[in-house]
Amino acid sequence: MLQGEAHAALISAPGSGQGKSMVTAALARLHRNAGRTVRVFKHGPDYLDPMVQEVASGQPVYQLHPWMTGEDECRWRLAQAAQEADVILVEGSMGLFDGSPSSADLAILAGIPALPVIDAWGMAQTFGAVAQGLANYRSDLAIHEVIANRVGSPGHGKLLAESMPEGIALLGAIPRHDAMKIPDRHLGLLQAHELSGLDAQLDAAAKVLEEAGLGRLPKKVTLSAEPPTPVPEYLRGVRIAIARDDAFAFIYRANVELLQAMGAAIHFFSPLNDSVLPGCDALWLPGGYPELHAAMLSANQPMCEAITTHHHQGKPILAECGGLMSCVEHLVDGDGKRHTMLGLLPGTAKMAGKLTALGLQSLHAQQGELRGHTYHHSLLETSLQPFARTRKLAGSEAEPIYRDGALIASYFHGYFPSAPKLVANIFTGQPLQILAQ
Repeated sequence: MLQGEAHAALISAPGSGQGKSMVTAALARLHRNAGRTVRVFKHGPDYLDPMVQEVASGQPVYQLHPWMTGEDECRWRLAQAAQEADVILVEGSMGLFDGSPSSADLAILAGIPALPVIDAWGMAQTFGAVAQGLANYRSDLAIHEVIANRVGSPGHGKLLAESMPEGIALLGAIPRHDAMKIPDRHLGLLQAHELSGLDAQLDAAAKVLEEAGLGRLPKKVTLSAEPPTPVPEYLRGVRIAIARDDAFAFIYRANVELLQAMGAAIHFFSPLNDSVLPGCDALWLPGGYPELHAAMLSANQPMCEAITTHHHQGKPILAECGGLMSCVEHLVDGDGKRHTMLGLLPGTAKMAGKLTALGLQSLHAQQGELRGHTYHHSLLETSLQPFARTRKLAGSEAEPIYRDGALIASYFHGYFPSAPKLVANIFTGQPLQILAQ
């Protein structure tokens, strides 16, 4: 049994866009700068927020989601963190009660309080009513205090504090400040390495929070869980090359660790900058932003030829979302420019200028149920018939799964620890026995 104590809170909000990502990052940096060990987690299938949270905390960040990662894994990762961390912060997704399972569900499962960030712009006494509504919506969720964000003045903050209902405290009132702003694009925040001066900004944001009175530690909780059963070495001796650069970066840390735990040797490479593949038995082309780098990807002919040769040799490739877009014949970017891609599959991926799919999904096979999600702003036009489809838990329609030889491609992003044997079959080119819908 793993067990530890830590000051812990789930940072959430009444809805998206209220600033919880930057508040979480600034809190992490504030406590880190105070000499504390801080661990941050992210609720749900998100790649971009964890990149910023890792820079803020200086520690690895993992996704937690009672359905996608599983309840046992949620408990285990938190208990493991509590053995080494002074502070644990879990960044929620969307609004506190949005989705199923919601951020609130995770807080209740873990036994940690929620700490809502409420955008106070344009509010005075109504702020207290919002806080009271969040706190009273579910009796099994603990909310002891809230944070006011984008406060206009000290007088505004005083009004907010006076509006608080009995039993709920205002932890702090964060003023509108440039340090609390972080740019984004169509899939979310910019990647952390694309943000020049991010470290300095986080230090400045931490100072803003400290001056706003947010240095007080959240409540200390005890977190315990049974450790997971070791996974079999299904991939012993298998060399897997993983694309990782500005175009391909949507990689769950837990996915890589699962491959390594199954015995795989991991080698990262850049389709943008490298001319040869590392010695490998299988490739993983994860999601990312190929549409922003399509011209450079297309111009790197030595790498295109290396990946094409790998495929023609019958070696496995897993292409997820952006990886799928790079495998078709053409990609039409957001400016309408057509670029020649790898051509391993027939068809054209076109940026749509809007969200075209979003939701939790899973792939069901005799080897297991691979859980994950879909989230993209492009559409695929192809004559190729899918050999399988995901099942949707919520959101968009099921995603098609395409196959050509040992190439498996889809817009679906999988969370590998949910189905180790299925993942191992993909990377070794073994058959997948898909279960009927």
